[in-house]
Amino acid sequence: MISLILLFPLVACLILFLIKNRALNNIMIILYAIIHLICSVCLCFDYNPSDINQNFFATDNLNKIFLIVLSIVFFAVSFYNAAYIKYDKSLTRKLRHYSYAVLLFVLSMTGAILSTNLGINWVFIEATTLASAYLIYFHKTKHSIEAAWKYVFICSIGIALAFVGIILLGAAEGDLNSLFYNDLYSNAKSFEPFWLKLSFIFILFGIGTKMGLAPVHFWLPDAHAQSPSPISALLSATLLNSAFLMIVNVFKIMKLAGCDFYAKLILFVMGFISLFIAAVFVYHIKNYKRMLAYSSVENMGILAIGLALGGVGMAASLIHLIGHSFIKAAFFMTSGNILKIYKTKKIKSVTGILSCDNKTGWLWILSFLGIAAFPPSVLFISEFLIVKTMFKQEHYIMGALFLLLLTIVLYGLGKAVINMSANNGAQEKVKLSQLMYIPQIVLLAVSFILGIYFPFYGYIMSTAQGF
Repeated sequence: MISLILLFPLVACLILFLIKNRALNNIMIILYAIIHLICSVCLCFDYNPSDINQNFFATDNLNKIFLIVLSIVFFAVSFYNAAYIKYDKSLTRKLRHYSYAVLLFVLSMTGAILSTNLGINWVFIEATTLASAYLIYFHKTKHSIEAAWKYVFICSIGIALAFVGIILLGAAEGDLNSLFYNDLYSNAKSFEPFWLKLSFIFILFGIGTKMGLAPVHFWLPDAHAQSPSPISALLSATLLNSAFLMIVNVFKIMKLAGCDFYAKLILFVMGFISLFIAAVFVYHIKNYKRMLAYSSVENMGILAIGLALGGVGMAASLIHLIGHSFIKAAFFMTSGNILKIYKTKKIKSVTGILSCDNKTGWLWILSFLGIAAFPPSVLFISEFLIVKTMFKQEHYIMGALFLLLLTIVLYGLGKAVINMSANNGAQEKVKLSQLMYIPQIVLLAVSFILGIYFPFYGYIMSTAQGF
C-alpha cells in the first residue's frame, strides 16, 4: 500500500508526459486521489504494521491521523479542481505542468507524513517547497512570481535551519548514529541536553517556517493569495499539517529527554505570537484570500499551544487539526467560487454573494461559522478542551489572552464575511458546476457531524498520552 501511494504519482507524471491530453490531467489527479484514499483507509485499519526500525516509511497511531486527513482533503480538492480548471483557458502544456506539480506535491506531503526517519522527513519537507513553488506561480503575474520567490526564499532558509538542527541533534546523540525516530525515542534520555535544546530551536524555527508559525510565517499570506484556490486549500489544509507532524516528533524526543519545559516555553511563545499576528492583520485585511491565510496562521498557533499543554491539550490539537483541515479547505474552495464570480480578491468589491449565488453564499457563511468554532463545529470541542486544560494547569492569564485573541480574530473574519454575503450587490446571478459546491458541502458536513459525535475520541486520547 505504501509503495503504491508513493510510486503512482511518478507513473502518472510519465503517462502525462507521453500522452498530451487536456482531459487526462484531471483524470490522473482524481485517480491518484481515489488510490490515495483507498490506500490510506487500508493503512489506517492495518493492525499489523511493518517494523518501523527497518523501513523508511510506515504507519503508527499518530501519522495515521495526518494521512487520512490528507487523503480526504485531497480527494475533495481533486474533484473541485476538475471543475475549477475547466474555466481556465490556459494552454494544455501549462495545465500539464500544473498536474505534474499537484501530483508531486501530494507525493511529497505523503512521504513526509509516512517517514520514520528524521533525515528522510526533512528531504520530503524540502520536496514540498520545490513541488508547490510552480503552483503558486501558476498564473504568472507580477504578484504571483513575487509570492513564489518569497515562498522559495523563506522556506529554503527555514529548511537550511532545520538541517543545522538535525546536525546538532547528531551531536547530542553521541555514538548512536541513527535518525530513525524509534531509535531517537529509545535513547533520548542519554542525549546531551545542551546540544538537544539548541537542536530544537533550529528545527522548530526551520520547520515552523513551513508550518506558518509566527514570526516566520511571512510567505504564507502572499502564497495563499496568489495560488489557484484548490492549491490554497492544499497548502493550508495539508502542507502545514505535514510540517506540524515533524515538529511533534521532535518535541517527543525533547519530552523523553526531560527537556520538555524548555520546548513548551518556546511553543507557547510562538503560538501566542501567531494568534497576535492574526488578530492584528485579519482586522485590517483587504484581500479575502489573505484573510483566510492569516486565519491559518492563527490555527497553527492553536496547534502549537495545544502541543505545549500536552495530554488533553495534545488531543485537542489533533482534533483541531482535523477540523481546521476540513473547514479551511472548504473555505478556500468557496473563495475560488467567489473569485470566479466577481473576478476580484478585494473584500470591498464583493457584495451580495447570497443574492448572486445562494449556494456559494451559504457555503461562505457556514465555513466562517465552522472556523470560528460555533457549535456544532468540531473546533468548538478542540478550543474548549484547550481552554479547559489551561485553567486546569493554572495558566489563567494565558487562558484569558487566548480567548481575547480568538474573539478579535472572530470579529475580523465575521465582519468581512457578513459584508460580503448579506449586502445587496449589482452582480448578476451565475451558475457554476455542481463540483464547485459538493466537495465543500461534504467537508463541512463531516466537520459539523464530528462536533456532535466524535467516534475517534478514545483513539485520539490514547495517541496523545505520550505527550
